[in-house]
Amino acid sequence: MKTPAEKAAAFRALHERPGAFIIPNPWDAGTARLLASLGFEALATTSLGLANSLGRVDGTNSVSRAEVIANCRVIAAATDLPVNADLENGYAHEPRAAAEMIRLAAEAGVSGGSIEDTTGERERPIYDFPHAVERVQAAVEVARALPVPFMLTARADGLQFGHDLDDTMRRLQAFENAGADVLYAPGVRDLATIRTVASSVRKPLNVVMSAADPDLTVAQLAEAGVKRISVGGALSRLALAGFLRGAREMADRGTFTWVRETAPSRELKAVFGRWPA
Repeated sequence: MKTPAEKAAAFRALHERPGAFIIPNPWDAGTARLLASLGFEALATTSLGLANSLGRVDGTNSVSRAEVIANCRVIAAATDLPVNADLENGYAHEPRAAAEMIRLAAEAGVSGGSIEDTTGERERPIYDFPHAVERVQAAVEVARALPVPFMLTARADGLQFGHDLDDTMRRLQAFENAGADVLYAPGVRDLATIRTVASSVRKPLNVVMSAADPDLTVAQLAEAGVKRISVGGALSRLALAGFLRGAREMADRGTFTWVRETAPSRELKAVFGRWPA
């Protein structure tokens, strides 16, 4: 297995080379190893995928900080690929308390992670601008003090809560100036908007395809200035859609034709057999 330092170096190199790369989102060791077997070069955890696997609702603090870190540890140890962690809002409002999540994630073996400007509160879903910037500054300080380099992603989530694009770009620019390594604005959908956001910053931009136009291609996104392409919890929802199709067929029709669509056991054994038990 690669060392944390080797994973960190590989992760940074992906962000520095020309073009864009896909960073898909597994939710456990099995899905991480399946993705690694297909040639992906990095992975990212997903809060939605983890919540789904636990039978809980994402975004309601129903998944604990300890459970998130444990999931980071499992996925980071599953393959040789660098992993970026979805750390939500750091499980704290106060900047230094939220930044502690960065240290915990790094100790769990991930090579990078994101901090959001969401509060988790219905009445005030997004932190005020100055406070959001302070939180990124604190996270940057912790990341820079770690013994192994850590790529910090700063998320501006306002588009998902009715904030306008100008406010989102203002936040991304401030997060960039605060020292974030990667910038991320969930909720951008069309190519023109993505190009506008990408041109407003200098640091690598992450776009999540669970919110963007699914007809877009890697080539189009790269041309628009995107560096990193994730899918959030979409693969988890895709897997659950197949599960529900099979379960509904049994419940509603009493038939089992869905078995024809399952992954062959020999294929799964071939992938999982590459790693020690």
